[in-house]
Amino acid sequence: MDDVVFGQGSSRIRFDWGLTGARALRGAVPPGDAGFLAVVVDVLSFTTSVSVAVDRGVEVFPFPWRDERAADHAARHQATLARARSERDVSLSPASLRDAPGLARVVLPSPNGSTISLSLAEAGGAVVAACLRNAAAVGAYVRRYLDEDPGRAVAVVAGGERWPDGSLRPAVEDLWGAGAVIAAIVGHDDVLSPEAEVAATAFRSACVGPDGRDGPAALRYRLRRCVSGRELADQGFGADVEIAAELDGSDVVPLLVDGRFVGHRAGEPR
Repeated sequence: MDDVVFGQGSSRIRFDWGLTGARALRGAVPPGDAGFLAVVVDVLSFTTSVSVAVDRGVEVFPFPWRDERAADHAARHQATLARARSERDVSLSPASLRDAPGLARVVLPSPNGSTISLSLAEAGGAVVAACLRNAAAVGAYVRRYLDEDPGRAVAVVAGGERWPDGSLRPAVEDLWGAGAVIAAIVGHDDVLSPEAEVAATAFRSACVGPDGRDGPAALRYRLRRCVSGRELADQGFGADVEIAAELDGSDVVPLLVDGRFVGHRAGEPR
């Protein structure tokens, strides 16, 4: 009973935070049920990095840790291992992935987005990486998925960040990213959980500026000013914030297939 309650099982479109929230949403679905789609959102920067990479045709292997296990995983798949941002190489920085020459496969360690994606995939069902720059494309993909079978459900999971003690820090940019996807799932407003409805409302509110700026300009302004945006800018990665703010700049949906994210465009078979 608890799984159904905390998993928002009475709604087809659900929203929650972090790995624990993702597991609660998945737990509301009977084991082995293939009619379940998870949308993982980690705007600064895992899912934005995945979006930028698959736009180029690069395969992205999510991995929870950046250690010798990640190096072994990269070697096994003949992939480049993403390094720490501070090393100014291919990393979790979207700008590094956009500019890297000759990149075909990359292992992208991330304690939030990667971990959540892999955990949901192991539990069964499909997994999509979403961010602000592909929100409309992902929303359209989700809409088609729901239209195909009235028994299907979708879980939108905001990754959030971590406090120094390891606990979840809800991150407003992930709320906006999740809300952007939910707002783009046109025609299913009647099946939103209240949690999902609030996320969509937060995104719409973020697109209304206090000084006359509306739409993408207002959203970019807020993304620069939020805690995570200011943190990245202070570390010299302001370009990553600008890329993350490219609202609907991509029509490619990253799907997790056989342990890697690959790009899917509208009209292609799933």
